[in-house]
Amino acid sequence: MLDHSPQDASGSSAGAARRAAGALESEILGILRQASGPLSPGEVRQQLAAAQQGEAQQGELSYSTVVTIVSRLHAKGLLTRQRVGRGFTYTPVDEASLAASRMRHALGTGTDRGAVLSRFVSGLSGRDARLLSRLLAGDGDPPAADRDRAEGRE
Repeated sequence: MLDHSPQDASGSSAGAARRAAGALESEILGILRQASGPLSPGEVRQQLAAAQQGEAQQGELSYSTVVTIVSRLHAKGLLTRQRVGRGFTYTPVDEASLAASRMRHALGTGTDRGAVLSRFVSGLSGRDARLLSRLLAGDGDPPAADRDRAEGRE
């Protein structure tokens, strides 16, 4: 028997529970971060459906809804995409690249680049300031122990 119940904008049945704002983006990012490689919107949709089994019924998302969400995440700079045939596969941007992009954006929108950089540097811990100095001196990638400390994983 076919389900003729009305659907909402997410492509799920009107009677199904609605996700909180941003929850679907978070779920999709989580799936892509756990993947061993790039995923197509169809593969993301399949994994979302598999993850929802056993949870509160939310209805299956339409393919176009997943395409819309991954496209929005790409536009926000949270995903990269590669053309595969007529479509795309998506990969999450790593956290370090995302933070660096946000910093470049902040520098690009500031009226006084010197003031922005000065305030950023003055807020660094001593350890992070030394790490930044080594990087600026051209010492290349910091040793793993320094990276771990800078990222709070001591």
